[in-house]
Amino acid sequence: MAPGEFTHSAAGVRWRPRPRAGVPRLPLPDRLPRPVPELALLVAVYAIYKYGRKVANGHTGPAFHHGHQVWSFERWAHLPSERSLQRLMVHWEPVIHTANYLYATVHFPAMLLFLGWMFLRHRAHYLWIRRAIVIQTMLALLGHLFYPLAPPRMLAGSGMIDTARVYGPAVYQDKPDGHSMANQFAAMPSLHVGWALAIAVGLMASSRSRWRRLWLLYPLVVLAVVVGTANHYWLDAIVGSALLALALAVIPGPPPLEPSPEPSLERSPEPSAAGPDRRTRPPAAPPRSRHHPRARATTARPTTPRGKFNTGPSDSTDTTRGPSPDVVEGEGNRSPTG
Repeated sequence: MAPGEFTHSAAGVRWRPRPRAGVPRLPLPDRLPRPVPELALLVAVYAIYKYGRKVANGHTGPAFHHGHQVWSFERWAHLPSERSLQRLMVHWEPVIHTANYLYATVHFPAMLLFLGWMFLRHRAHYLWIRRAIVIQTMLALLGHLFYPLAPPRMLAGSGMIDTARVYGPAVYQDKPDGHSMANQFAAMPSLHVGWALAIAVGLMASSRSRWRRLWLLYPLVVLAVVVGTANHYWLDAIVGSALLALALAVIPGPPPLEPSPEPSLERSPEPSAAGPDRRTRPPAAPPRSRHHPRARATTARPTTPRGKFNTGPSDSTDTTRGPSPDVVEGEGNRSPTG
């Protein structure tokens, strides 16, 4: 059993495990982030990342050498070939056009929209996922610096084509430029997939919807886009996702969402505008005993024969007066045989 301690609460005694000493945790801040410091931090992280990609550019020889290493390792690990996915996508020209467009235009705008949405609507969850994205991005920059990697579209013998140059729209130049900000050798790891997965995780954690797991379709689509366009290997996506998992492991989890009130199954009766429901009848009274005084008065009261109506006062008000004269007369006219 993991080390921990017992805690006493109204629900009883519970076991609370202690955090593992081998995984350091970043401390939680005392207050939620504010707009101006957050904007300055994101701009600084983006500037460092872009400058680091430029510094890592120009290592052509090691990049192609690492490309052959990754390709051989994937074949040894029996990973599916990137070439098979690309051949499937180029059969439908609109699909490959859409994939090229998504690769060129969606990566950074999607992250900006996601961070803005989380900051405005779920600021506590924003702080959690923003810290994970910053750590993931800085770790990815180390990969670009120390492991330059040529994408499969530039690798001889892979059998893959540069779909952006053939079908458009093109993002990179035909030949790598060592002094350009766009580093074509920064394929390991794939931040396209890593950031897409971070967006899906953040949206799922901040939502109560039963359909929130559908956000995982977004990183799957991005994975198909970056591999089908021959800009990344499968291994790039795996490492990019692993960096996110590592970042989430060293950051305290987000605050739990408040449970939504569940509707009661028992509905209280609502008064009708037309009055009480006549279909609901009161419970029947228990039968009276023969010895009940009101029951004896009822049985002793004579009945009025047919055709005769008692026009006098009601005999129900006074039982001491006896039967009315009309009743006596009616009884006297009856024959003994009935």
